[in-house]
Amino acid sequence: MGCAARGEKKRLISCLGQFRILCKHIASLSVQPFREKHKALKQKFIPLLRDYLGGENYRPQNKSELARALQVASKDRAEFRNAIVSLERNGEIIRGRKGRFELPGRSGRHETAIGRIERSPDRKRRLVHFVPDDPSSHQAFQGMQWPKAFVPSHSAGTALHDDLVEVELFRREPPRWHEHANRNRQGKKFEGDSWQAKVIRIVKRSEQGIVGTFHGKGSRASLSPDDRRMPPSFQLISVLPEANPGDIVVARFHDWTDPGLMPMAEMVKVLGREDAPGVDILKVVHRYGLPVEFPPSVIAEAEMIDEVVSPAEIERREDWREREVFTIDPEDAKDFDDAISVTENEDGTFELAVHIADVSHYVKSGSELDKEARKRGNSVYLADRVIPMLPEKLSNGICSLKPDVERLTHAAIMTFDAAGKMTASRFASCIIRSHCRYSYEEAFAVMMLTDEVIAKLESEKDQSLGRHLKRAWKLASMIREQRFQNGALDLDFPEVRVVLDDRGRAVGVKKSIYDESHQLIEEFMLSANEAVARETKNEPAPSIYRIHEDPDIAKLEEFAELARSFGHRAGDVTHRPELQKLLAAVKGKLEEHSVKLALLKSLRRAAYSTDPLGHYGLSKVNYTHFTSPIRRYADLVVHRVLRKILSRRHEETAPEIPDKTPIIQEMSDIAEHISKTERVAADAEKETQQLKLIEYLERVCAEDPDVSFDATVTDVRAIGAFVELNELLVKGLLRREDLPSREEYFFDRPRKQFKSRRNGPTLTVGQRVDVRLHRVDRIRGFIDFVLS
Repeated sequence: MGCAARGEKKRLISCLGQFRILCKHIASLSVQPFREKHKALKQKFIPLLRDYLGGENYRPQNKSELARALQVASKDRAEFRNAIVSLERNGEIIRGRKGRFELPGRSGRHETAIGRIERSPDRKRRLVHFVPDDPSSHQAFQGMQWPKAFVPSHSAGTALHDDLVEVELFRREPPRWHEHANRNRQGKKFEGDSWQAKVIRIVKRSEQGIVGTFHGKGSRASLSPDDRRMPPSFQLISVLPEANPGDIVVARFHDWTDPGLMPMAEMVKVLGREDAPGVDILKVVHRYGLPVEFPPSVIAEAEMIDEVVSPAEIERREDWREREVFTIDPEDAKDFDDAISVTENEDGTFELAVHIADVSHYVKSGSELDKEARKRGNSVYLADRVIPMLPEKLSNGICSLKPDVERLTHAAIMTFDAAGKMTASRFASCIIRSHCRYSYEEAFAVMMLTDEVIAKLESEKDQSLGRHLKRAWKLASMIREQRFQNGALDLDFPEVRVVLDDRGRAVGVKKSIYDESHQLIEEFMLSANEAVARETKNEPAPSIYRIHEDPDIAKLEEFAELARSFGHRAGDVTHRPELQKLLAAVKGKLEEHSVKLALLKSLRRAAYSTDPLGHYGLSKVNYTHFTSPIRRYADLVVHRVLRKILSRRHEETAPEIPDKTPIIQEMSDIAEHISKTERVAADAEKETQQLKLIEYLERVCAEDPDVSFDATVTDVRAIGAFVELNELLVKGLLRREDLPSREEYFFDRPRKQFKSRRNGPTLTVGQRVDVRLHRVDRIRGFIDFVLS
């Protein structure tokens, strides 16, 4: 082809391209008004349908009947049908028999319930469940340990994780394959298999912040949430000017009208780049909706509190300033809310005084401080910071029982016989001056000294405090022995906490050993809590109790199977002596942490309630929380209840006009709320510790890529062998595909083992192995190891 011909061909191709662009532009000009018109029609029909179906005399009708009733023109029928589909997807209307539509709950054919949506983080399976707020009021959830109902994905509508919704409940007969797939090891069906729910109304959207990575700009701005229980992407309708693509940001939910479309959110905060110091913890803070700052009204009210105790207040109280009272707390603690004093009498009996910071004297019911404390529910102890329940002026200031300063307390003063059994108790408003502030490590060191060494300490004060600690442990050890004789479970085990530098980077780990100093304080606090619970229960007075209900027998049997897989003999663990015997057998063994953790998971979760149901784990009939009002709202409420009881009796140190306490219904609402805030705090604390442990692990391996860790196999499944590092207590997985190919590993399903066809070690529960770090998924918190 000649040059002229080639040039002509290029000109033709160019003209053709320009013609296509022009056609598209003309089409867009004609289509846009068309789209806008149909969108407007759809929006017009939606309120019409809502009003018509909500009418008092409405009877279910199909699409054609509805169109005729509302006199919809033939040319607008398509948009009318789209409006019906949109309302149905949102759960605002439901399709009944023969395609007739009605509002949810109007037919009366199915039971409805209010509760929360729970979405799975597994985006492949996308499982959705409904968790009722009040399971006891619905037949569907009777007898379930973890009440919930399955929600098919098409029945969830636009409900997000943790949204409060109304659902219709249906009994269903699952197909044989589904029934088989949903059976556990014992062949029992999982709870909720026979019931499913359909979302018919979103009562309240979750207030949880949406944290994730910012992408794009302008009309294409979007957010990819870190929380895998959320939809994979949100359209951002507003973007902060300081945000850059790739930043970690916080957004607030705006709207979601159609499951087929992207949900919308508005950006409210920019946290920074993923690798910036502190951003990892801030992500957790905002995802769990933890309050970072106090409202100005709360700070102002705190600043108005007088730090000087008036002479009249001192006169009203028991004066313990000259008596030897001291505190024992973690090394880095600042909020000292309990102090102790132990006296041994000549007849061998003991007096134990547990002094608790008198927060209720400063935080009055209904005040701004009280409202904020109630909202928060508790302090939150993250890996790198504390989010307190009360402003620092109170939590670390006038309420904290610091040494050598006058502080107001509410004391439980108990008498014990020579065997460590409580025989009497009384309660008083006091003023103290703490003589010493011990860390657990310091207290333990003194407790281990002999009487001869204590007698040679430099000062008389140190000698007296040393003898006092010895005397206190003498009583605490007897109380502890009595408690375990009564059936209490030993569920204490070492904890590993990450050491951070001043930039929040993980530079080390610290293992907390549950020694005698911890046990001493635990026994005294348990005794005070028990004494107060007995007092409020016997009055009786509406109060809050700490409850731990009896476990599900099937769950305990599953735990027993796991214990046997470690080679331990497990009898009938539904009987306390057998359970205690098993716990004693694992004490000091490598698998102790795994076994105790498995037992905790098999037990019901402790909670707050207005019903004094007792505490299974502690084996106590009467139990409440009284000893930490600086960091737990439950304790603050209990202080007020106790003081009201004492005022009624005209006790000498009780105030003439006690603080107001809630009526039973309000008390029940408080108990439910603080049970939830406690769970949120525990999950956030655990997640930040895991984040920093992973960071430390990566740091160690970066410095020495060949470093290996001693680990124990805790479970074996087809996917691989789960292991726990014996020193760091970090859990991870030896994936099947990562096992050495030369060893030709295969999964022995009946024995739950990975066996080698050559000379590799058998991977079975309880097996010790050396492992190296292989990969880390920070978003999901997963760690994979390989054999060294």
